[in-house]
Amino acid sequence: MADAYIYDAVRTPRGRGKKDGALHEVPSIRLAETVLRAVRERNGVDAKAIDDVVLGCVDPVGEAGGDIARAAALLADYGDTVPGMQINRFCASGLDAVNFAAAQIMAGQQDMAVAGGVESMSRIGIAASGGAWPSDPEIAIKSYFMPQGVSADLIATKYGFTRADCDAYAVESQRRAAVAWAEGHFSKSVVPVKDINGMTILDRDEHMRPDATMQSLGALKPAFAAMAEQGGFNAVALQAHPELESIHYVHHAGNSSGIVDGASAVLLGTKEAGAAQGLKPRAKIRAFANIGSEPALMLTGPVDVTRKLLARSGMKISDIDLIEINEAFSSVVLRFMQAFDLDPAIVNPNGGAIALGHPLGATGAMILGAALDELERTGKSTALITLCIGAGMGTATIIERV
Repeated sequence: MADAYIYDAVRTPRGRGKKDGALHEVPSIRLAETVLRAVRERNGVDAKAIDDVVLGCVDPVGEAGGDIARAAALLADYGDTVPGMQINRFCASGLDAVNFAAAQIMAGQQDMAVAGGVESMSRIGIAASGGAWPSDPEIAIKSYFMPQGVSADLIATKYGFTRADCDAYAVESQRRAAVAWAEGHFSKSVVPVKDINGMTILDRDEHMRPDATMQSLGALKPAFAAMAEQGGFNAVALQAHPELESIHYVHHAGNSSGIVDGASAVLLGTKEAGAAQGLKPRAKIRAFANIGSEPALMLTGPVDVTRKLLARSGMKISDIDLIEINEAFSSVVLRFMQAFDLDPAIVNPNGGAIALGHPLGATGAMILGAALDELERTGKSTALITLCIGAGMGTATIIERV
């Protein structure tokens, strides 16, 4: 079986996912075009050498629908011969796109591919594509459906994380992200979004709140308490976990992932394909896995899939130098660190989605790129990238610097 190597990873800055966000006027296809064009041109890759473009997109409707990967590849001048495919595994879509492309390469069916994701959350709202899971009573009741924020509060309650714990984690994410930008940790990977005249629209993550403090976050009301009570989800949570007497609502906008716009792209290939293009690999995909987890807790999938992946790859958590886990909510990361008794210093060292934002379909490839840059910056060897997923799933990938 061939090895799948990573040659480059790029992303756009994350723009606030609101109508006043800098990227609101940029259609999804233009965001995708930006990263597809950048990853090919800055590496001098002949488009004819690319066997496929795979992009994650969680709400592929309207302007983001109709296989946006193929449309974006055409717009980015990849040529008629390069196909494209859009995939969706909710929040892990961008990482699964990378894993899918890597699997094709490892199986000997492709030589070089570009994978990543795109989401314009200011233009296409969350859950715009609908689905049976929240709307069909038969599956909603069977799976204890509840909004993710309620599940995050259920996790905090079950595993003993207080409001102060969650807020403190969020403040630290903001601090780390601010330091990372100030010290240029993202400069290798972030490519600016420009208008048709070549003028820069955005070249820096827009969602950050580096002035966040325990006091400012403490003034925010829990975001999901009223929703849980009025929608009956509090009762659903307690029915799923009768060992709990009540749910403590501790999450709010300040300790949850930000709604943003953005896109990402990763260039992968065999060693021979890279050499033919004059490229040197930066890392290789060592292993990856997916798993289903309890739908009610929903967001504990990273713990389950990491255990599965480590067992399958014959590794221990101590073999991992760096971890990037998507900060969907503070309790997700706190539970992950608790489960593996981790040193917080190796987890999301440059901040995460609480500070930077979570452009659903793009995030997985974004944090893989962040892990790659950090391995190179620090001289470390191995990183694990993982995300929680709606409906109770987890995806994880291990990369090794070369």
